Amino acid sequence: MNYKPIIFITFLFIANVIQGQNTPIGKLKISGNNRFLTTENGDPFFWLGDTGWLLFVKTNREEAEKYLEDRRRKGFNVIQVMVVHNVKAAVNVYGDSALIGKNVAMPKVTQGNSFSDSTQYDFWDHMDYIIDIAAKKGIYMALVPVWGTNVKNGWVSREQAKAYATFLAKRYKDKKNIIWLNGGDTKGSDSTETWRIIGNTLRTIDPNHLITFHPFGRHTSSLWFHNEPWLDFNMFQSGHRDYLQDTAKGELHYGPDNWKFINHDFALKPVKPTLDGEPSYEKIPHGLHDTLQTYWTENDVRRSAYWSVFAGGCGFTYGDNAVMQFYKPTDKKSAYGAKNYWYEAINDPGAAQMFYLKSLIISGSYFERIADQSLIADQGIRYNYQVATRGKDYAFIYTYNARTIKVNMGKIEGVEVKASWYNPRNGSLIHIGDFENKGTTEFNPPGEKQEGNDWVLILDKK
Repeated sequence: MNYKPIIFITFLFIANVIQGQNTPIGKLKISGNNRFLTTENGDPFFWLGDTGWLLFVKTNREEAEKYLEDRRRKGFNVIQVMVVHNVKAAVNVYGDSALIGKNVAMPKVTQGNSFSDSTQYDFWDHMDYIIDIAAKKGIYMALVPVWGTNVKNGWVSREQAKAYATFLAKRYKDKKNIIWLNGGDTKGSDSTETWRIIGNTLRTIDPNHLITFHPFGRHTSSLWFHNEPWLDFNMFQSGHRDYLQDTAKGELHYGPDNWKFINHDFALKPVKPTLDGEPSYEKIPHGLHDTLQTYWTENDVRRSAYWSVFAGGCGFTYGDNAVMQFYKPTDKKSAYGAKNYWYEAINDPGAAQMFYLKSLIISGSYFERIADQSLIADQGIRYNYQVATRGKDYAFIYTYNARTIKVNMGKIEGVEVKASWYNPRNGSLIHIGDFENKGTTEFNPPGEKQEGNDWVLILDKK
């Protein structure tokens, strides 16, 4: 690979996103090496997700269209969304209830689906409308059937769970842009059998769509379900705590080091793809609940994204505090100290910066890419940590704070390599020069050493 094609592919990708030339929606599969996702015809599918958790209940048709179009233009291809957030109040913006008697086994479905007839247009018709609009925009909908709190609180029995999963699977098995997210911010050790029932029911009735499990913070689905036949790939929630806050018992104490979850999952057999499905959100307080704490920024979002993807993740899910809850003026208050409305927050900088990662990662030979920390002579810890990924003839090394990168050369092909700096904040490229591909070589990133002055060192076979 050569650095000039990276520039070309980056601009081509951006142009395709703006013009709407997205990859056609089709069946997703697991790659031959069991580490990535692919399209039906075998092309790479890099999961770039957004947490639009309350999309189905907080937005009308026009608002949903606005949100999905914005995310399409920014390169997102997956939206993570709850179907039923709270069984006791499962009502959408039109006043339509999802359930009869707060029972998931009794979805409230009407005859017909005409939007102009309120007696026909129900909760599920509105959900169908949004899913279909997303499909036209090349976006997959990763559906959480019922948020974990409902099951944990005893509001969903095993029998109800099976009936509900049967309804969902039958209704959506023929939609092309569906991914199932079992669970929902919950530990698989709580109500394990219920989650198995949902997973197995979805898989039996709907064999066409991938299934994973969205776990509680500082946990990964592999802790409970790695060998379940319905779990196609793993998902972890690295969570919103900083290093000092990450002290709770019974959790994986990685703090912001989300790359450690990738290492954890890839150490298991059989190998399955894995990704960070909920890192620290942009503009949310450290630890979530204390709004007097420092808020996570776009710098932290980029760090989480590059750390986990370069470690081997098959994608990454971005999140924004105001967007995930679709906070708007009619709400009595915001959750987690959100300070602006969702239609403003969709323009927060972290979201726009995510496709620079996507365009970079798909510019190389995708399926041969591996994590390779042996490239780095001084890896560092915490925010000094540097992470490397490579193919046969290229390598990417990420530094979060412009710390000097000491490279053990000779890990990729070629007598000489071309070196460049890639800017994760704007996708620009700076050519450094040509270097002998042996020994140890130091590369000093542009600018001062400080958190958020992050760079990717690109090495290409000459």
